[in-house]
Amino acid sequence: MTGLSDIRIIAVEQYGAGPFGSLHLAELGADVIKIEDARTGGDIGRHVPPFAEDDDSLFFQSFNRNKRSICLDLSVPAGVAVLHRLVEGADALMYNLRGDVPDKLGLRYADLSHLNPRLVVCSLSGYGMTGPRRAEPAYDYVVQGLAAWMDLTGDPAGPPTKSGLSLVDYCGGVVAAMSLLAGIHVARRDGVGGECDVSLFDTAMAMLSYPATWFLTRGHETRRKTRSAHPSVVPFGAYPTADGWLMLACVKPVFFERLTKVLGVAEVAADPRFATLAGRQAHQADLDAVLDSALSRHGTDHWVGLLSAAGVPCGPVNGLREAFEEPQAAQRGLVVDTEHPSFGTVRHVRTAGRAWWENPAPDRAPGLGEHREQILREELGMSAAELADLARGGAFGGER
Repeated sequence: MTGLSDIRIIAVEQYGAGPFGSLHLAELGADVIKIEDARTGGDIGRHVPPFAEDDDSLFFQSFNRNKRSICLDLSVPAGVAVLHRLVEGADALMYNLRGDVPDKLGLRYADLSHLNPRLVVCSLSGYGMTGPRRAEPAYDYVVQGLAAWMDLTGDPAGPPTKSGLSLVDYCGGVVAAMSLLAGIHVARRDGVGGECDVSLFDTAMAMLSYPATWFLTRGHETRRKTRSAHPSVVPFGAYPTADGWLMLACVKPVFFERLTKVLGVAEVAADPRFATLAGRQAHQADLDAVLDSALSRHGTDHWVGLLSAAGVPCGPVNGLREAFEEPQAAQRGLVVDTEHPSFGTVRHVRTAGRAWWENPAPDRAPGLGEHREQILREELGMSAAELADLARGGAFGGER
């Protein structure tokens, strides 16, 4: 037994947020049983282009490695009966459903605790299980707009801009996974489970962090700045070089002093306008002009080499190709391979969770309903006749 291999999670999940959260748990060793609805072709992620075929896609593969799949129709009693059998032996039930749906499907802790009092039920919804938006569907980009992320992102002269990645989904999934593990810890300690109520909206609002504190305490509204600059620390942002862009992060005075020496403008650090953080913020345009002029003399790699050697936090603005060519990515083993019957060798970026145990070997995401026999017959001991009766009752929803 290693890692989280003693934890079984039933996941009624689809698309991004829920699967991303349970992916981290699966790659740390947990047994994640994914419940899909065959009537709609399973998890909608199976059909996301551009690389989608035969109820599978590279999008789906990226979110669902090391999981197992069963198809159930939870709108009929037979499907619910199978779910109840699974719940009896599980540590947690995890789902990313609209806030009002779990009540309709009987998936709340109050509905299931008689089957397994130690069960942890973790809901990851758009807006939570309470509040006026509870019954509304939500997606990452919508929540980015609602929670002020888009207003804080992009160039001041441009439109509100979303993050380049679905960070609300990803962070919501991680918060749900963390909450679920905390719930399992408490349930094992106290002998009684309960419910975790995580939402994308709560996650996005919580991540406003210090700009929220500035606003709530002093009424200060953080505004967008050019070139991805930090709202208060200068220099901290993207600067053009002779052949690209360089990110600088001079959070501490010593970093600024080192920067000016490397660039050959050491006198700038002593200039009264730039001698303090407040001064550099007040005269940012003047300072940026000096730094731009100096950096334009050489390319990004030249400056990264010199600045890194001097201990100045910096890095190139990479594209995907350059990011995966970084020696650090190779040394950390960030790329893993799985074998797929249609896509061949699929290369993934691994999840970031690491611990002292050896995690399971990377395995492809499951086919639609692939593990029904393994789980229900071999592990739960259901007979062929029992499965046939359940199928006639619509439990598996016309599984292909």
